[in-house]
Amino acid sequence: MNPFELPSAVVDSGIYARTVAHLRARGIVLPRFSELADPETIPAATRAAADAADKNAPDARNLFGVHWYNNARDLGGVSVPDFIELPSAVTGVPARIVVMLGRHFPMIHAHKVLAAYACLAPRLATGAFDPTHHRAVWPSTGNYCRGGVAISRILGCHGVAVLPGGMSAERFNWLEQWVTDPSDIVRTPGTESNVKEIYDACAVMAKDPGNFILNQFSEFPNYLGHYAVTGAAAARLFEGLNASGKLNLAAFVAGTGSAGTLGAGDRLKEEFGARIVAMEPVQCPTLLYNGFGEHNIQGIGDKHVPLIHNVTNTDIVAGVSDVASDDLALLFGSDAGRAYLADRRGLDDVTIKGLAGLGLSGIGNVLAAIKTARKLDLSEDDVIITVATDGSELYPSELAGHLARKGGRFDQIDAAEAFGQHLLGGDADHVLELDHRDRQRVFNLGYYTWVEQQGVSVEDFDRRRHQSFWKGLTGHLAIFDEMIARLNRDVGIAQAA
Repeated sequence: MNPFELPSAVVDSGIYARTVAHLRARGIVLPRFSELADPETIPAATRAAADAADKNAPDARNLFGVHWYNNARDLGGVSVPDFIELPSAVTGVPARIVVMLGRHFPMIHAHKVLAAYACLAPRLATGAFDPTHHRAVWPSTGNYCRGGVAISRILGCHGVAVLPGGMSAERFNWLEQWVTDPSDIVRTPGTESNVKEIYDACAVMAKDPGNFILNQFSEFPNYLGHYAVTGAAAARLFEGLNASGKLNLAAFVAGTGSAGTLGAGDRLKEEFGARIVAMEPVQCPTLLYNGFGEHNIQGIGDKHVPLIHNVTNTDIVAGVSDVASDDLALLFGSDAGRAYLADRRGLDDVTIKGLAGLGLSGIGNVLAAIKTARKLDLSEDDVIITVATDGSELYPSELAGHLARKGGRFDQIDAAEAFGQHLLGGDADHVLELDHRDRQRVFNLGYYTWVEQQGVSVEDFDRRRHQSFWKGLTGHLAIFDEMIARLNRDVGIAQAA
């Protein structure tokens, strides 16, 4: 399967006909990308049905909730995604740091369900994926494969999760409840950094023609889904914040991961001139220093450069320590830590609750945003938008492990030390503003994964170097929507008006 051949027409009429019959029998209508980008365009009754669906069940109505507005807020008369804004008392910088919350996405309570839907929907609409025959294989470091399994359950097809065995216990607990067979959870060696081992497992599975590999790291629909949906949500949030017209969207920050979420930065740069900041762990500084290693900022698998990372449009790389994210998870998630934030730092209940809900990669993104604000000497008129891709409910086992490593105690003195060291005492170390040569260096790193290991042609690999390639991709969004609309018409189930 060539990742550069984006779905644009029906490729197998037989599979397409079976897909139509399958979706009709299950009463499934698929949302268009434009509807997920702006849920107000979804018919009101369909929107109400999605709101009424059990967010923790494989209910087809949840497909129309795969967006950022499940807990929408009103901001100056504008409906915006749920967010928290961190006060300077927390960040130590005057810039306004705003965090979009991915925990409100249905079923997996993480935004990766959007990437999973974005990768599969165009394949369904073109007869490339047969839900009556194919097994959908979802290579991941934890959340994307959960999103894929959730989408597979809704569609009534066979989903297989491939992820490192060292990921949080909560991820595996969720998967065990959702897969149709225990063998559909494929544990590969290692932890967050061991993406190569995931690829190796998928290469073996791909020998079986019944397995359909949906590799988020090389699936351009993942990039396009975030460009369209996450980018639009972040733009709407900034417009709501900027009612006065005096603010500047200085940066968009996201973890490297599959690089899909960074696609939203491309849109924000086009619309507002925002810098694009890639966060990565200093324990595995691939982009920063051509480095390697292990880390625990779960949700940003690395040690390689994803095929869908628009490297030559990335402006800054910010390295964050997993010691900081682990310590702050304890600060935000423990009774002693929350008491310290309230009693000694004077934070209000809303802010404390918001901090307590951040997952490890969300904390990492916040730290990268703070580093960026320090590096660029941003002011109170500058806004940085970032994302908390999932929530703290995925990490109790990780907190328990970190607490045990600290001797089983975390009191207000420990809380004060964590706050002072990682927030107020933070710095702009391991932050690199990329110039042309830096971008070319990082881009070239991807050669070893994609050309030497994964068989991408040098010509295909290299044309991603130029922004004309990425701008050309965005035209496929309208094509995807047309194909999904056609599929829905053929299925013949009218959306509620």
